[in-house]
Order: sequence, then C-alpha cells, then structure tokens
Amino acid sequence: MERFFEKLKEKKEKYIALEKELSSPELLSKREEYKVKAKEYADLKEVIAEYDRYLSLEEEKAGLEKMISEEETGSEYAKMAKKELGDVAGAMESKKKDLEELLISEDGGENKRNVIMEIRAGTGGLEAGLFAADLYKMYTKYIDKQGWRTSVISMSGSEMGGVKEIIFSVDGKNVFKHLKFEMGTHRVQRVPETETSGRIHTSAATVAVLPEAEDVEVDIKPQDLKIDVYRASGAGGQHVNVTDSAVRITHLPSGVIVSCQDERSQHKNKTKAMRVLKARIFEKMQEDQRRKISDVRKKQVGSGDRSEKIRTYNFPENRVTDHRINLTLYNLANILEGDLVSIVEGLWEEDRKLRLEEGT
Repeated sequence: MERFFEKLKEKKEKYIALEKELSSPELLSKREEYKVKAKEYADLKEVIAEYDRYLSLEEEKAGLEKMISEEETGSEYAKMAKKELGDVAGAMESKKKDLEELLISEDGGENKRNVIMEIRAGTGGLEAGLFAADLYKMYTKYIDKQGWRTSVISMSGSEMGGVKEIIFSVDGKNVFKHLKFEMGTHRVQRVPETETSGRIHTSAATVAVLPEAEDVEVDIKPQDLKIDVYRASGAGGQHVNVTDSAVRITHLPSGVIVSCQDERSQHKNKTKAMRVLKARIFEKMQEDQRRKISDVRKKQVGSGDRSEKIRTYNFPENRVTDHRINLTLYNLANILEGDLVSIVEGLWEEDRKLRLEEGT
C-alpha cells in the first residue's frame, strides 16, 4: 500500500508542475506542446481532486486524535471526538477505495477511449471465416446491449457468409475498458456444416482492439503519407462503382498500410482509413509500455498480444473457457448472443487484484 500512496504523491507533484507550466507565457506560444500538456493536466484532475479530499480527511483524523489524547478519558469532548474519529476513519477507507478504482482504471485515459476492432480469420480455412463472422455478430450484440454505436470501416467476405477480415469502430462510454481484454486468438471447436463424418474441427480467429488516438497524441505529417486511390471492386472483380473512390494510405516512417473502399465517397473512405491508421500507429507507440507489464499479469490476464490464445468456444460441450483466468462457462449460446458480462467482469477483477498487488 506504500507504493499506492507514493504513486498518488507523484501524480500530485506532476499535476502542480503542469499547472505552473500551463500558466507560462513561453508554453502558451507553443501550441502543440501546450495541447499535449493541457490534456495531461485534464487527465489528472479527477484523481488529484479525490486525493486532496483524502488528505483533508487525514488532517481531520490527526486533529481528532490529538484532541482525544489531550482530553481527560471519559469526558464528553473525548466521547464526541472518538465518535467523529470513527466516522472520519470510515470516510477515509471509502475514499481510499475510490482512489484505487481511479488509479486502476486510469491507464493513461485509455479506458475512456473509443476503439477500432479488427477480426481476422486464422487457421482453419472456410470454418475460420465462419467463426470470424460469428465473433463479429457476438460483439455487435454485446455493443448494442451497452448502448454504444458501431460502424464498419472495411470488410472482406468469404464463402458461405464468412469473413476474412472486418474492421469496425465502436463509440460510446468507457468502450476500451470493456473490450480491451478481447485482444488475442479465439479458438473454436465444432463440427463444420460441410463435415459429413461428424469430425470436430479446430479453427481460430484473431481479434485486435485498438484504442483510438487523439490528434495531439499521434503527429502524422502529410509528407509522411503516400495516398493511392483506385476503383473499388467486389467479389469476383465486379466493380462496386465506376469512380476511383477506394483509398490506400501508407505511413512511410512506420510502414503501416490501411485501405478502405466501403464508402462510395473517396473523402469518406480517406477519413475512415485515417482513423484506423492513427489507431494502429498509437498501438505501436504503446507496445513498449505493454512490454513493461509484469510476468504475473501477462500470465494471468494476458499481454495484449493478438497471437496469444485467450479463449476457446467448444460447441459439442456447450462450453466457453477463458484460459487467462481459468474461467469456464457452460452457456455458449448465450455468450454468442452477446452475453459477455460474466467474462468481462472476471477479467476486470483479476486485473484489479494484480494491479493492486503491484501498486500500479
């Protein structure tokens, strides 16, 4: 718990330093730097306000303890002070829990972000594409239940209604907080519709969950972009339209390439592609930070690596197992209908416990 309060003290020192910097005429003249520091300051504001309330309660507690020590035992003042001391101690404990939740959920403000989700068929051929489509349906149903909004950015279909790849945005309240643990390899075990011998096949699909970056966090210079436009085409090479509306953007310094052709408007396709590009570059920026996560958390909750096997959906046994927290549920149909609450809350709780143990 010492580390917990050390971290709060460090944050307050940073907050005070930022407050001083933001009032400096020199910084006001540096627009981009000012925007970055102003955002840092705003992100710290809530936790510092709660910490200040805790410190006020701590001062009140010390004052009451001094009063009790100076009063005669059994006096009315001593009795009143002891009662107040109990109330203050309870308020401090409650405030400490609030602070714990704020620090745990902070993640540099990531939990509050909207996300770009990417689902890709993995090993398993046609069956993997069908499973990727099932995952997309599962997430859209969960998203609807949360009251969030979703929009397809790009999609590449496969036979029998499957999906080779689908990229879509999710906008709403605390979206990344709810979806961040979905990143990784999802595995399915079932008898495919095309299987005549009844043999169970194992297939996989990968899910990426990218928190959306703000403009002040990802500086993309126009000269670093190569933008190609081309004619959008559908399955079998049939033209969707007769104009060069599809857009491919290459970020030259990082090599990240994003394409979008779902909209008829070149401008709309470019806007969608830029959202994905920023999210992918922001993810690269966060990789170093994720590598610092302790081995314990990597093992228990997951590293955030999309190649890591995180969950198995077993149709013959009506079972879903999340391997990171050894959680097994026998209600596969409900989960595919978007009932992910039990899994999400289990992952939250494990992450919370480990963060508190580490003082992060």
